[in-house]
Amino acid sequence: MRSRVWGGTAAVVLGGLLAAGCGSGVKDGSDGGGGKAGQAASGDYPVSVTDCTGAKTTFPEAPKKIVTSNASSLELLLRLGAGDKVIGTGFPPGKGALSGTLDAQAQKVDVLGKGVIPKEKLLGSGADLYIDTFAAMGGMGGGGMGDVPTEEEFKAAGIKHIYLKSTACAAQRKSPVTDLSAVEADITSLGAVTGTSARAKELVAGMKAKVDAVQKAVGGTPQGRRPTYFFFDYEAGTKQPTVICNRQVANAVIALAGARNAFADCDGDRKQVGWEEVIAKNPDWIQLGVRNRGSEAANEKAFDEAQQWLETNPATKGLKAVKEGRFLRIGSEQTTIAGVENADTVAAIAKTLYPGKVGQS
Repeated sequence: MRSRVWGGTAAVVLGGLLAAGCGSGVKDGSDGGGGKAGQAASGDYPVSVTDCTGAKTTFPEAPKKIVTSNASSLELLLRLGAGDKVIGTGFPPGKGALSGTLDAQAQKVDVLGKGVIPKEKLLGSGADLYIDTFAAMGGMGGGGMGDVPTEEEFKAAGIKHIYLKSTACAAQRKSPVTDLSAVEADITSLGAVTGTSARAKELVAGMKAKVDAVQKAVGGTPQGRRPTYFFFDYEAGTKQPTVICNRQVANAVIALAGARNAFADCDGDRKQVGWEEVIAKNPDWIQLGVRNRGSEAANEKAFDEAQQWLETNPATKGLKAVKEGRFLRIGSEQTTIAGVENADTVAAIAKTLYPGKVGQS
């Protein structure tokens, strides 16, 4: 893919930071906003970002009208305080799916598509930036994501096109994801692009503090003594389970919490397996992967249904975790979608698996 550059030479280049975040999973050492990326304060432009292939997009000024591909990129912008720039989204969050004031803000954003935004609607939206969360490099349309504009069409419409690398780069990764550096890099990048770097730095520092506290408490636990952990994606269907592989952000969440992803030997993002493979793993703990229904009561009902299925299905009721009632009721989104709450999930899992060792935060 050739470089996509608008404007002059960038004063702030985030490519190196993002490459580190999208690579081996080794922390970049920027402390959430150090180096050149950290210098991108409000009004400090031009700013450049790179995608998974190294192609560059330059912003001579902050975008004014942003469209997001789904709820994850929308939520990051809301948390950064750039929600007033968002004019539309695809895959909108359900009412009540986001916490506090974020939910009210999200509900005001125009829904351009309940799923993937139709090509014509996206190109005619009037946006000057489209933030893409999907695995796209070289062929999002081939991945079942609809008829996607080409880079030439984006350019003709005056829309710059960038990716959340923590999510979109899964297919490009060369090794397992074991930390949240790519998520932190995305937050830093979006902060620089939207002129909200100070807030981005706060968000990243908060994530690091939560994860560091867990690592201090349980990070030294030998691999052989760490409990095995299965993310039961109830929403993906029960006939053939869809499991979390080692290129998915949830793999990092599980590892940082002091557990072993039961399917960490699977290279990729997710894949479907047979129940016999889950039985062979016989995990110590099972997370009930349920999406936010918008209310605590509705969520509890969904968790109940997922647990009951495991307890009554002949293929799963004999699993060690099922027989011992070792279930975690933690939402799917905060576990499998890159975002600030990944760090909260690390703490929540660790608190359950290591009672007394990990605090409330």
